[in-house]
Amino acid sequence: MDVMEAIRTRRSVRGYLDKPVEDEKLNAVLEAARLAPSARNSQDWKFVVVRGAERRQKIMAAAKGQVFVGQAPVVIACCAMDAERVMSCGQKAGPINVAIAVDHMTLAAVELGLGTCWVCAFDEAPVKEILGIPDGPRVIALLTLGYPESAPPPTARKSMDEIVCHEEWS
Repeated sequence: MDVMEAIRTRRSVRGYLDKPVEDEKLNAVLEAARLAPSARNSQDWKFVVVRGAERRQKIMAAAKGQVFVGQAPVVIACCAMDAERVMSCGQKAGPINVAIAVDHMTLAAVELGLGTCWVCAFDEAPVKEILGIPDGPRVIALLTLGYPESAPPPTARKSMDEIVCHEEWS
């Protein structure tokens, strides 16, 4: 599978088979995050991999009760180690760096026959408590990972004319 095929076929998966993710596949997904670019090559992220059913159920509760979060055989808490550092453009580097790494993981997962869902509907404080994350780092996203129950249909996408301007804003 080439990268454009992975981009075209990636979907947000909200239903998972009761099948564990093999260590080799999980490690390949995490390697994709490790290799992601980051501002000043800071690599200012940390990923907490959760496979235990009891802990996943607790995370599900912190994720507004979204059942698929507890159903997924793996949940990865994606954390920015320094979420407050501001780049010269005025944007915070940590959340952007984590977002790039998460996107790399989602595409690697597609290539491996796995599904993911990028979850930002959660209460950070209980997630940090459940996972023993100290005060400094911020949980930017939860990423569910596993074998999809089914292939979700593609969603509508805007046309290029709606999202692209050339030379100046229009």
